[in-house]
Amino acid sequence: MKDSKTKHKFIELRAAGNSFDKMARELSVAKSTLIDWSKEFEYAVANLKAMEMEDLQEQYFVGKKARIEIIGEQLKKIQEELTVRDLSEIPTEKLYDIHLKYMHWLKQEEVEPVFQRQKEESVDDMIKGSLTTVERWKAN
Repeated sequence: MKDSKTKHKFIELRAAGNSFDKMARELSVAKSTLIDWSKEFEYAVANLKAMEMEDLQEQYFVGKKARIEIIGEQLKKIQEELTVRDLSEIPTEKLYDIHLKYMHWLKQEEVEPVFQRQKEESVDDMIKGSLTTVERWKAN
């Protein structure tokens, strides 16, 4: 039986996308055990992946709310400009193209990270477990 530190390291490595072969070498654990752990800790791995993705998005992109506001403001300006443009002008065509691109970008912003949870847990247990997982993850 492996200690909880090894299992926690497994969750981190699996969330980071490491293969069973690599984790088996690093943790000195049989692949069959890692496969069992993968099923046992499926929700913890999924949640850690979601948290890591959210952190990366915040690190490399402006926050989601700010991106939506920026795109929305630009879209509003483009729409205002389109209302005064003569549609026979060539720049208008380009402006429509930009308008469509902004609409597409804004639509893409509707995607949220998906957090998983086990169905049999109570709300109190989920909150307690999530806080513990986040505290351990941020401590490392």
